[in-house]
Amino acid sequence: MSEAVAQKSVRADGARNLARYLVEEIESGRLPGGHKLPAERELSESFQASRGAVRRVLSNLKEMGLITQTVGSGTFVSDNVSQIIPQVQARPTSAQTSPAELMEARLLIETQMPSLIVRYATASDFEKMSECIVRSEAATTIEEFEHWDGALHQAFAEATHNNFFLKILELITQVREEGEWGRLKKNSLTPERRSQYEGQHRAIVDALRDRDEKLSRELIEAHLVQVQRNLFGRN
Repeated sequence: MSEAVAQKSVRADGARNLARYLVEEIESGRLPGGHKLPAERELSESFQASRGAVRRVLSNLKEMGLITQTVGSGTFVSDNVSQIIPQVQARPTSAQTSPAELMEARLLIETQMPSLIVRYATASDFEKMSECIVRSEAATTIEEFEHWDGALHQAFAEATHNNFFLKILELITQVREEGEWGRLKKNSLTPERRSQYEGQHRAIVDALRDRDEKLSRELIEAHLVQVQRNLFGRN
């Protein structure tokens, strides 16, 4: 079970190691029910994982029922964890969404967002988009760039002010955090392509800010098609 949780959590080695460690310690009983886990900051430092990655690991364990979190008190192994573990182990493993499937879905879904964004986006929404662009352009690693790239597309979803798109983008983010996507992105993201993506991001946000639905839709589609082509070597 520990390997399945590690694969689901995030692609960074530190976060995967954290996921494996916590699940193995809980399964073995070395972390018994009611045991308080270290703070996020301590886990981040111990496993050389970002705070966001640590939160993702803990969120997965919470969804599985292995831990509980209380604001102001901390994170604890569930009191009835000994009864929960057999149930979790018995669950069938869901099929992993491939990067190719992800890109096909993104082309269908994200190109529909401009019609709502141009109608409902606020000044705050555009500020968030701009912040994502600035931070992605300042990123010094592929993982950092990918994080802010994903955050920008999440900001697009938030700017629709439609909960359906938010839920869909949450699923997309989960797949982007899996190992296969990270491997493909790392192999395909040359400095030239990164520069192209950055220019495309700025053009998309400018078109959305101008409330130009047709242009912004075309720009998002062109951007995603290029990402798809670069990831899979398509002409």
